[in-house]
Formats: sequence, C-alpha cells, structure tokens
Amino acid sequence: MSIVVTGATGELGRLVVEQLLTTVPASEIAAVVRNEEKAAPLAARDVELRVADYDRPESLQDVFRAGDRVLLISGSEVGRRVPQHTAVIDAAEAAGVAQLAYTGILGGPDADFRLAAEHKATEQLILDSGLPHTFLRNGWYTENYTANLAPVLAHGAVVANAGDGRVASATRADYAAAAAAVLTGEGHIGAAYELSGDVAWSLAEYAAEISKATGKEIAYRNVPAAAHQEILVGAGVPEFFAEILVDVDEAIKRGLLAATSGDLARLIGRPTTPLASTVAAAVAAA
Repeated sequence: MSIVVTGATGELGRLVVEQLLTTVPASEIAAVVRNEEKAAPLAARDVELRVADYDRPESLQDVFRAGDRVLLISGSEVGRRVPQHTAVIDAAEAAGVAQLAYTGILGGPDADFRLAAEHKATEQLILDSGLPHTFLRNGWYTENYTANLAPVLAHGAVVANAGDGRVASATRADYAAAAAAVLTGEGHIGAAYELSGDVAWSLAEYAAEISKATGKEIAYRNVPAAAHQEILVGAGVPEFFAEILVDVDEAIKRGLLAATSGDLARLIGRPTTPLASTVAAAVAAA
C-alpha cells in the first residue's frame, strides 16, 4: 500500500508530497507525474515515481495498486478536466484503491459558477464509481491574488468586479496540509470537507494590506463585469479564461467563496495562514 499523489510536480502536489515527507517514510509515497525529469528531486528523496498522463488513459492502467490511498488533484486545464478525471477514477476503481481523495471546490453541489461545473461532475463520477472517497472542497488560494501583484503595484489598484464580496482564502500550503492529514489519518472515508480560511476578507481589505506592506496607496476599483472582461483581455488574458475570472468575481459578490466552516483549521490542527502574512511575503519577494 502506498500514498499516491497525482499531479505531484504541480504547485499543490509538490506541497502535499513535502507535507507527507514530514510524517511518512518516503518509501510509502508514490508520485504520479507526466515528466520524470521534472520529478527528479522527488526521486532523489526516494519517493517512487509513477509516470502517467491524465490525457492518456492507457498510461494510468498500472499506476495504482490495491489498497493505495490516492489523492486526485484536479487537472489545471479548464474544459478538459472531466475526461481527464474520468481516466483516473476508472484506473483507481480497476485497481481497487482503499481511498480516493479529490480536490474539488468550496460549496460542492451548491457552487453554481462556471469554474465549479467540472468539479461537481467529478464528484458525481466518484460517487457513481462506489470508490471509498473523501471530498476536499478547496476554497480560493490566497496566491491566486498575491502571485499577480505586479500589475497591482504598477497601476496602484486592485481591479475586480466582486463588489463588497468576501473571500475566505487560505494558502496552498494550508490546503496541502489538509490533504496530507486526510491521506494519513483515519475516519475520513465518505467525508466532504468544506475547506477555507478562518477569516473572510474583502478586496478593499486586500488592497489595504498591500498598501500596508508596500507603504504605497493601493485602491480597490470595483468595475462592471463587462469592463473587467475588457481589461483582462487587453492585458493578454485569453478571452475564455477572462470570462472564468469575471464569473468567479460574480460568485464572490454573491458570497459563494466566503464560507468559514473551520474544517481546514481542524484538519491541520492550527489556524489558517492570515492574509496579511501571505501579502507581506509576496511583497517582500516582488
């Protein structure tokens, strides 16, 4: 039996593996990767590499073993995730894994924005498979904002169409710690965890944190959805993805990413990382 992390060289996957290595022998961890060369640092730490591709179902046939605990990290290609996830679920079912944990989205079946559709479809596929499962419904990553500080600092403004909506974000490291806890602990089969930060904040508060960290006046500019779409496309964001971002802001405006269930803090055994800490670190690194 191994603890298997798919997408293990991705931004979330590598953090999950790092967290697992703090409590589990490397010999019990397997990393599913597309690029073996990119995963060389994991192999150097004695993590087993299993090479496969979500887009090649045949490559997944021998990736899982009976009794494995598997983390399916959702694919990054919006619009292609359902067939990709189907391939993983089918392979996990055929192998007889002991647990399939899936990183979905906050709100699960109640999330009605476009980005949630593939996650809801994947959860249903897992339910239909009959696999022992755990749903990790991740809220927004704080890094979704702090990784894009350059235009904010250049223009002196956070631009969005989220109104006064609030975001209960947490860091990728927080979510990775929760995934590791579920993969190594007991009592999680059949659970659906609504994972989010301890505090929901507004984009005006986010702008204020950047101002505090930089010593510069950063404003929050709330704009109509159509105007935000034009701004994003004008900045080089592909139109399809710009539509997704604008739709997420509309979901934030409706309060769909503001829930603070406390599930994340309970799983990781500590408070989630405050917004101010993540902003300060990002500004220092900018």
